[in-house]
Amino acid sequence: HFREFTLPMSDKEVEKQAARCMDCGIPYCHGPTGCPVHNQIPDWNDLVYNGDWDNAIRNLHSTNNFPEFTGRICPAPCEEACTLNLEDIPVAIKTIEQAIADKAYETGHIRPYPPERKTGRRVAIIGSGPAGMAAAQQLGRAGHDVHVYERESRPGGLMRYGIPDFKIEKHYIDRRIEQMQGEGVSFHCGINVGVDKPVAQLLAEYDAVLYCGGSETPRPANIPGDDLDGVHDAMPYLVQQNKRIGGEPIQSVAWPSPPIVAGGQHVVVVGGGDTASDCV
Repeated sequence: HFREFTLPMSDKEVEKQAARCMDCGIPYCHGPTGCPVHNQIPDWNDLVYNGDWDNAIRNLHSTNNFPEFTGRICPAPCEEACTLNLEDIPVAIKTIEQAIADKAYETGHIRPYPPERKTGRRVAIIGSGPAGMAAAQQLGRAGHDVHVYERESRPGGLMRYGIPDFKIEKHYIDRRIEQMQGEGVSFHCGINVGVDKPVAQLLAEYDAVLYCGGSETPRPANIPGDDLDGVHDAMPYLVQQNKRIGGEPIQSVAWPSPPIVAGGQHVVVVGGGDTASDCV
């Protein structure tokens, strides 16, 4: 078990990185091949360079609900698209994004912002991963009474159970959940909708139901021997390992696989992408 291995930069180092932003005529960092949520990267780079961290988080939050998550686990296509990447090292955009979010927590800018008025409408959200959390925050701030249903014992979805701590430590998820609860969002964990609670009951109790289930089904390898004993898909293993580290029972209704233990074994990991490195 390893904690996050990417060390944060000092404020001065972050501001120095932000100064490398070229004020491009066409900022490819948030173009078609750059940031998929269209973060206004040159704008908040300029704000950070000038020491205006408060407006930097306001700008970042205008396009991104949870920059403390994406600043840690996003594959950063923005950096790949950065103009400086043509002949030099790209601006450390992802690190700057993480720094903006973390400083906003430190200074109290990220805190509960309950809605000024309530609509009287109730919304149920199925799934508490990034999509469910973002929807819950937006709908809650619009004044709706939002209830999030999660079949696991804690919210966070695959951010919590599919990604190791060396990429994102889970207390960052807990911190954001607490902020959302302070805004009035309710989380109901350990409830498997469709099994423990019929969908028809949700439809009767709420004005709207939003389904935000994650992509948890492994893709078959379709190679000879992939069904032999000792051959496992990555996702069940990652979920079990994250649960072990989090002190949770490793088996659940959603993940009934028997314990997968690799200690003392010779292990071959097929693949070399992010999921493979997570397993290693």
